[in-house]
Amino acid sequence: MLDATREALAELGWGGLTMGHVATRAGVAKTTLYRRWPSKNELVVDAVASLFDELVMPDLGSLRADIEDVVAQFADLLARPETQAALLALFAEGTRDPQLRRRIRESIVDPQKRLVRQGRAAAQARGELAADDGPAAAHEEVDIIFDTIAGTVEHRVLVSGEPITPAWTRRFTDLLLGPLTAC
Repeated sequence: MLDATREALAELGWGGLTMGHVATRAGVAKTTLYRRWPSKNELVVDAVASLFDELVMPDLGSLRADIEDVVAQFADLLARPETQAALLALFAEGTRDPQLRRRIRESIVDPQKRLVRQGRAAAQARGELAADDGPAAAHEEVDIIFDTIAGTVEHRVLVSGEPITPAWTRRFTDLLLGPLTAC
């Protein structure tokens, strides 16, 4: 059902997407969808969130390698037409609907911050990053790192339409690591 939602969204756009379209494409009754998702907003958020669950934080032995791998995974995910259509639709609708924006944050953004927390913890264990200065500082740093990576990669792929190449990823990682490792 989530695959059908993303496919229908890519084909029809937010305005054209209905629960009926998704039900037909998925081969289920509309009541089946409504039992699990009370609205199109909920369904689309879950369809997008399931895509992001594919991202994993590797432990490749260095913070640089870990960041480059996650950026490549994220760029590959964003290159898919169904991901682009779904994210752009959610971003647009979220600007008009505070509840949808909150749901996006709770279901997509906040869970993906686990990647930053995992990467930081591995880098700290390897001695590449200093220990946290307390929970509040750690939380703020995770937010900033996440926003920097997600915002930059999303802007490059979704707004500028530029590719994420290995050379670009290395340069981005250089710029990110400079302040992080200057402790």
